[in-house]
Amino acid sequence: MNPEIFSLLGLSERDISIYRALMALGPSAIRTIAERAGVNRGSTYECLKSLQQRGIVTYQPRGKRRYFSAREPEVLLQLAAERREQLDKAIDQLKTSVIPDLHHLKPDFSIANVEFYEGDAGIEQVLRDILNRVGEQADPVYSVFSSKPVRSLLYRPFPNFTAQRVARKIRVRVIAIGEGGENAEYSERKWIRTEGPVDAAYIAIYPPRCAIISLASDNYPTAVVIDSREVAAAQQIIFNTLWGLL
Repeated sequence: MNPEIFSLLGLSERDISIYRALMALGPSAIRTIAERAGVNRGSTYECLKSLQQRGIVTYQPRGKRRYFSAREPEVLLQLAAERREQLDKAIDQLKTSVIPDLHHLKPDFSIANVEFYEGDAGIEQVLRDILNRVGEQADPVYSVFSSKPVRSLLYRPFPNFTAQRVARKIRVRVIAIGEGGENAEYSERKWIRTEGPVDAAYIAIYPPRCAIISLASDNYPTAVVIDSREVAAAQQIIFNTLWGLL
């Protein structure tokens, strides 16, 4: 069994060991359950008490002893449904109140508005940020300056980026510096012809953010993300003006 599934339900490996022991044993006393699960009696008692409170096990008194029983495994589906409902409520509260309240605490601009990323994992975070933020807009579109040297390495950590963008019907306008560049749905492309080599650079404008990706030595990718409406607006004006001239 995949322990991550149970972890998502808030159940520890010890909880599951005790539940499995109960499923195999049927109604049993704490000592028997502890021996079957390989857990000491004190920890077994605490786990049983927690599982009982969550409705996963029950007990019945027999003289001075309690005999515990496991409820049918379908109870785990009920637990998952309850957890999903709680998460849905939490997401709604985050969107409607918590996140807006936290944003109000931020100054108009500070060093916190500049984020730094590096390596493939960092670039993947930036690319996912672009998809997630643009995908929430009423008119999902963003703009890009892209030079030839960066293109073959940009999507290395996120090879299905374009497929996800197209699936979400997110449009992109690209000014390509140097020849090449792929054609895909929901994209428009214009070119700036160059002579000689050009530096590796990728600038994504998705107000209120701009992401700047470049390559350090040995093609090691780095990125800076600036969260500023003013900076993004200025970059958008530059892009739109150049787009109209090409």
